[in-house]
Amino acid sequence: MLRNSVLEIKGVGEKFAEDLQALNIYTVEDLLFYFPSRYDVLEILPLSDLVHEDKVTIEGRVLSAPSLSFYGRKKSRLSFTIEVEDIAVKAVMFNRAFAKKQIQVGDTVTLTGKWDAHRLQITVSNYAKGSLEKETKIHPIYSVKGNVTSYKLRKAIEQAINEYADQIIEILPDDMLQAYKIPSRKAAIKTMHFPESRLSLKHARRRLTYEELLLFQLKMQVLRKRRREASVGNSLSYDPLKLQDFIDSFPFSLTNAQHKSLQQILADMKSPYRMNRLLQGDVGSGKTAVAAISLYAAITANKQGALMVPTEILAEQHFESLQKLFGERARIELLTGSIKGKRRKEILSEVEKHQVQILVGTHALIQEDVFFDDLGLVIVDEQHRFGVEQRRALSNKGLHPDVLFMTATPIPRTLAITAFGDMDVSVINEMPAGRKEIETYWTKANTFDRVLGFIQKRVDNGEQAYIICPLIEESDKLDIQNAVDLYQELVDFYPPQVRVGLMHGRLRTDEKEEVMKDFAANRIQVLVSTTVVEVGVNVPNATIMVIYDAERFGLSQLHQLRGRVGRGDKQSYCILIADPKGDTGKERMRIMTETNDGFELSEQDLKLRGPGDFFGTKQSGLPDFKVADVIHDYRALETARNDAQEIIEFDLLGKDPDYNNLRILLENEGVFDTKLD
Repeated sequence: MLRNSVLEIKGVGEKFAEDLQALNIYTVEDLLFYFPSRYDVLEILPLSDLVHEDKVTIEGRVLSAPSLSFYGRKKSRLSFTIEVEDIAVKAVMFNRAFAKKQIQVGDTVTLTGKWDAHRLQITVSNYAKGSLEKETKIHPIYSVKGNVTSYKLRKAIEQAINEYADQIIEILPDDMLQAYKIPSRKAAIKTMHFPESRLSLKHARRRLTYEELLLFQLKMQVLRKRRREASVGNSLSYDPLKLQDFIDSFPFSLTNAQHKSLQQILADMKSPYRMNRLLQGDVGSGKTAVAAISLYAAITANKQGALMVPTEILAEQHFESLQKLFGERARIELLTGSIKGKRRKEILSEVEKHQVQILVGTHALIQEDVFFDDLGLVIVDEQHRFGVEQRRALSNKGLHPDVLFMTATPIPRTLAITAFGDMDVSVINEMPAGRKEIETYWTKANTFDRVLGFIQKRVDNGEQAYIICPLIEESDKLDIQNAVDLYQELVDFYPPQVRVGLMHGRLRTDEKEEVMKDFAANRIQVLVSTTVVEVGVNVPNATIMVIYDAERFGLSQLHQLRGRVGRGDKQSYCILIADPKGDTGKERMRIMTETNDGFELSEQDLKLRGPGDFFGTKQSGLPDFKVADVIHDYRALETARNDAQEIIEFDLLGKDPDYNNLRILLENEGVFDTKLD
């Protein structure tokens, strides 16, 4: 059995079995699925195809006897010339004095090492006499630690394959293997460890990537189906005529993307299943309008709606914008931590009596003393800022309310499918007509005085500016000091009529709110702040966003900050002040100046930073795949999701005998016992 201890493998003793535990290898199956982290491919390419400073393999005839010289203590340098394609190439080997006797003039040798295209020289790390045909071309490289050596691990894997390969059961139906032209599970596992060619390795990896992604997506689809089945009985009969009348009252037309997302949300609300949808939309793409229409749909079905946001400032902003959109159509109230005493009791009483149709607030909405009469729709804005417990507490306020999560962080499609596989995802990827694109520039710190002069001109024109300093943690005194120092510098630089404000994480909530209110009312013209304004109040008059030390931010965060401006009808600017040392930092700045598309930026950010960094590794919720890479294998991810949806929708696991082995594997992994959030 593959679940047997590794001790069952011939040659694996108790000491080695204990050492293998450092690699999380306990069973035969663990060992078989411990794949190489990379492969050294020894492939002879023409000299013209070799890349300077790459690791390469060349083959040639020795032209000159090796010359040996010593330096330092016991250090040696061996050099000789070989003929490759009628060209003389110099070979250098360090600390291999013994090779002088082995390499003779006229021998054919195969050399692997670092290529210097300018000198036509190879610094040899491995050599062999004879042609490559006699050698294995692909060498698996395993990640090892502790007392486990690559050699011992490889021998144990080889032995495990010899003894247990016939017990590797195929879990995919034959027609799937044929349709996708992928090898069997057994063949793929063997090839991953002992590849015979690049092509066979590619197909083995393709097979195991698909398998991993399919198993993950099946888990997601099972969870999604059980969520839906657990939430029958919440079909909202909204009034389409009233809804259209409400949409027609807007001072703008919906974009195609807004309309499409809205139709998906309304279909969910009408269905007998509980909605569990993520609405993604770039800053300024009009998510609030879609949210408002969805809330109104709930009201026309005689239900209540709730909108939960992470900060009081944002709650107030949403409250005001919803009041403008709704007018007399609905009674809307605001509930935040600042609302206390008699006023709070009044609001709670009116919510419970259904006199309030929409309640907007912070996490104050999920406190125990808040009771709704008939909560039909819950909207959670910037959903990644709330923990699962907080989201669950709000959903549980009503009788299976529909739940819509919204985020202005454009999440790449691959990550959305992976991390939110049990959710439906709607995307608003189109900006409202007439919005001016924000012009973005990158400059060095030594031009800061010119930037301040530019701000002065815009302020004289009645506009306002943000200047952002990086902040790693709220308790990071050094960074807060940076903001304080910069604030002082600007107070000294600008004339008294230009009022400079300061905001950072050390201020109390009420102090932050006061600063933002002053900025919104143009009592502050230049606001020096840490990233606490990333999700903040809407100030249409702010037209300049300056980001200091911009290389310290990821692309998505830079884009979020840039989205604080460009909200009015005036031309807006984002100025990145950065002196990046590495290529990644320079690439980030270049990408920012070239595109305003948040989704494109998020894809680029994902490539530069990786999925763990994108979400923050701890709360990413991304599985740790052995073979699959959600960034590069996005096509396989899409295919696996579509297949998983079909398998679950048509109950192929229960009805089709070809899927028996797949069902047994999922049962053994406890997929059907998963607890719902």
